[in-house]
Amino acid sequence: MKSYMIIGLGRFGTRLAAQLYAYGEDVMAVDIDETLVNRIADHVTTAVVLDAKNKDAMKKFDVSRFDCAVVALGSDLAASVLVTMNLKSLGAKHIICKASDETHREILQKLGADQVIIPEHDVADKTAMSLARPNILEYIELSEDYGIIECNAPKFWIGKTIRELNIRAKFDVNIIAIKEEEKVKVSPTADYRITQSADLVLLGEYSALNKVRNLK
Repeated sequence: MKSYMIIGLGRFGTRLAAQLYAYGEDVMAVDIDETLVNRIADHVTTAVVLDAKNKDAMKKFDVSRFDCAVVALGSDLAASVLVTMNLKSLGAKHIICKASDETHREILQKLGADQVIIPEHDVADKTAMSLARPNILEYIELSEDYGIIECNAPKFWIGKTIRELNIRAKFDVNIIAIKEEEKVKVSPTADYRITQSADLVLLGEYSALNKVRNLK
C-alpha cells in the first residue's frame, strides 16, 4: 500500500483521490473548502480542511511520510506555486502537479515538481492517437522520449520470427510482450513466430514507435 496526499478537490483531484482509495491505497484528501472535504470524506482514508498555501499549517501533517503528493489546484498558478514550494521545503518525496498549460508546466518543473501533467492535453493526445492510428490498441508515456504501445503486428511481420525480422536492429524497438487471444507472453525469444492474431507490446523512442506503427 502506498500513501498519497491529494491537494485540491476539484473534479480531477476528487476523482483521483477516490480512485486511489478504491484501489486500496492510503489517501489524505485536502482542500480549503469544507464542503468539498465533507463530500469526499467517505471515499478516502482521511479528509482534511486545510489551506496548503500556509506552510505552518502544512507542518502539522508531516508531508514527508507520504509516498506522493499531488497538487491538483487547476488553473490557479499562484496557489500551485506556493503549495509546491511548501511541499519541497517540507521534504515531500515525490510531487505531481496538475497544470493548465505548457507555461504553467514549465514553471512548476523549475520549482522542483517531479512530474507535471496537463490532463486535457493527455486525454486529447491519446484520443487523437486512437482515432488517427486505429492499429494502436494502447499507449503509455514513460518520459519525454520513450513510450510503450500495444499494436497489431504489421502485415509483413506475420509469419516471420523476431530473429528473421531483426526487429531491434532494424526498427530500434523492443518487443517486451505479445498478447495472443487470452495469453500473454512476456519477453518473447528470438525464435517466436509472429501470428495474425498477435498484438505486440513495443518499447522504444517515440520516433521509432511512429515508424513501426506506420508500417503496412
